[in-house]
Amino acid sequence: MKINYDKRIFGLDIMRAVAILLVVCSHAVWIFPQTKNILTDLMSLAGVIGVEIFFVLSGFLIGRLIYNLFVSSEFTRKQITYFWVRRWFRTLPNYYLILVFNVVLAIMLGVSMPDNLWQYFFFMQNFSWEMPLFFGESWSLPIEEFAYIIGPLLLYLVLFLKLKINKSRLFCIVTCLIILFFMMTKVYYNISHRGTGMMFWNVNLKAVTIYRIDAIYYGVLAACISLVKPNFWRRFRVLFLIIGGLIFVGLNFIIPTQQIFIESHPFFWNVLYLPINSIAIALTLPLLSHIKSAPKLIVVPITIISLISYSMYLIHYSVVMQLMKFFFPTEGLSNSNLMIYLSIYFTITLIGSYALYAFFERPMTNLRDTTKIKNRFK
Repeated sequence: MKINYDKRIFGLDIMRAVAILLVVCSHAVWIFPQTKNILTDLMSLAGVIGVEIFFVLSGFLIGRLIYNLFVSSEFTRKQITYFWVRRWFRTLPNYYLILVFNVVLAIMLGVSMPDNLWQYFFFMQNFSWEMPLFFGESWSLPIEEFAYIIGPLLLYLVLFLKLKINKSRLFCIVTCLIILFFMMTKVYYNISHRGTGMMFWNVNLKAVTIYRIDAIYYGVLAACISLVKPNFWRRFRVLFLIIGGLIFVGLNFIIPTQQIFIESHPFFWNVLYLPINSIAIALTLPLLSHIKSAPKLIVVPITIISLISYSMYLIHYSVVMQLMKFFFPTEGLSNSNLMIYLSIYFTITLIGSYALYAFFERPMTNLRDTTKIKNRFK
């Protein structure tokens, strides 16, 4: 697989690689079913943080694309459609392939499927209700897909108002209004869901589309600032990293030490916890977006993991882990055998993800740059 390192931003590859490794490691806890200690608790939290990094980074990348389209004179319905088509060639083929594979796998293994399986094909499985257990890691994909649609559509519609506001400012205003609206959905959730625990929160708020789209738009807002105020973005990048790091570490250190649990602090968990994490992650972007290169010994593995991260996300749990646990249960294994099991899990995940990326994801993504697609939509 040939990689053009010159066209990549290494700092953003670091973010993507860290995010997927946190998610994969968090699900590795399932290998040790009887283990419950501070390490397993931290690994479970790592999965939440990993997905939040994906959300903010995704928002930053698409935000720069949408902004450049919006401020140009070519922000037409056809341009928006082409933007969506490009995103869908990147995300949909892999998703539908693994979704169908999960259906076939469930039938073969005798695993029950959700009654509303059709919702998965329209990214509706967790729109405003509890995320089903089937194909559990797919919960983040509807949030991404709806975020791709909402922003460009609102920006297109707001132009019809013919407001006397320059496009750069208008882009930032619309982005902030989207964030505010989805913050309000969390406030509504907090009012209507009293006395819930973390398990309920995990599948009824954290993994539900209408409460989470703002996570991506913190990244979009960061993209707007980076383009509108490039000197500000560059000048304070180290300071922003320090502030973001302090917020992130402080937040996740204070929670256990001060026993800030959802039962006693529902507003904090339901409304504030996830947005604060998103802001902290976004504050790392000024520095990371300026890291262009590093020694090749570091660049190569991180870039490869970054490239295959989407494939890793889709197969590591519902495919690799599920098959391994079904055919080779871990109950009764010694600690040394469990570590071997863990190594095999990571190895199969990496090899399978690389194969999926090289032979399916990348060729499907490349179709968006064919002359036929460009002539049809651009």
